[in-house]
Amino acid sequence: MRVLLLSKYDRLGASSRLRSYQYLLFLEHHGITVVVASLFDEAYVQGLYARAVPRWRVLVGYFKRLWLLFRSRSYDVLWVEKEALPWFPAFFELSLLVRGTPIVVDYDDAVFHRYDIHRSRVVRFLLGKKIERIMASADVVIAGSEYLIDRARRATAKRIEKIPTVVDLDRYSLSPARHSAGEVIIGWIGTPGTATYLLPLIPVFKALRDTCRIRVMAIGANNRSDFEGVIETVPWSEATEVALLSEVDIGIMPLPDEPFERGKCGYKLIQYMASGKPVVASPVGENAHIVRSGVNGFLPNNDSEWLKHLTELCQSEVLRRRMGAAGREIVEREYSLSITAPRLLQILREVAR
Repeated sequence: MRVLLLSKYDRLGASSRLRSYQYLLFLEHHGITVVVASLFDEAYVQGLYARAVPRWRVLVGYFKRLWLLFRSRSYDVLWVEKEALPWFPAFFELSLLVRGTPIVVDYDDAVFHRYDIHRSRVVRFLLGKKIERIMASADVVIAGSEYLIDRARRATAKRIEKIPTVVDLDRYSLSPARHSAGEVIIGWIGTPGTATYLLPLIPVFKALRDTCRIRVMAIGANNRSDFEGVIETVPWSEATEVALLSEVDIGIMPLPDEPFERGKCGYKLIQYMASGKPVVASPVGENAHIVRSGVNGFLPNNDSEWLKHLTELCQSEVLRRRMGAAGREIVEREYSLSITAPRLLQILREVAR
């Protein structure tokens, strides 16, 4: 069985790495050959984070993608991350995709909002319904959150499967955090683009300093003057992320209650929980399903609640350990690669039949 994976990014792109690449060894072990063809390479992702992407890299990516689509009939299944040709109208993309080869499309973000709430009327007119049309044409839609599943239902997708974004638990140990006595590290992990979600919490962190000895560590964020010296930035790498998370005492995921953010899959929460850490997150989208308030963490609605719950956790190591253990158990039951990999394998086999 041969599958053509049309991922968006190379391994440096988090969505591609987590939604598809981490499954490749398992699929290969079970007799499925996956040919990986990313639209954009590692250099593109690095340029994206630095806000400096050469146009020629984009053109090269699209030419390669078009060439592959014309040859897609030689595969048993097309496995598409989000869309094959971003910013191309649905009729053009579907004319290349719908050629007799079964299609599985995967979503971990509300990419449809890139088009349907775009400031340009032309974009909304040409592309506003693009993702719904792709969902309706696919043999299976895989989605990582309830918000995305609801969109697939409204698009009248033939078959919808929920597979959350998960961790490989074999990588995550439960070693206790080691740092200066009395210090509590509040950790966040993400990309330079999403680090802006931390800005509204700076007054909370300042107030928290009055009662607790804390460090706030942002893994994967670039140095920013608007962090006001309150948030320490640490470079991210796949090789070091687990070790860095082991140093954290409390994991956080602030989000604004906006359309695009409602589609997020809450992966950083699952990383914190896999590391045995309690979590504090905005009750937006999938966060409200992952966090069981009072069990593995808290879901504050405003700054005063953020301050209250962070203070509780900072002042009680017993509470941190109890909630961290509960979070790890939830990951073992629901958010582990060992749980979702067999489901993905079954989906690909059924679609190929």
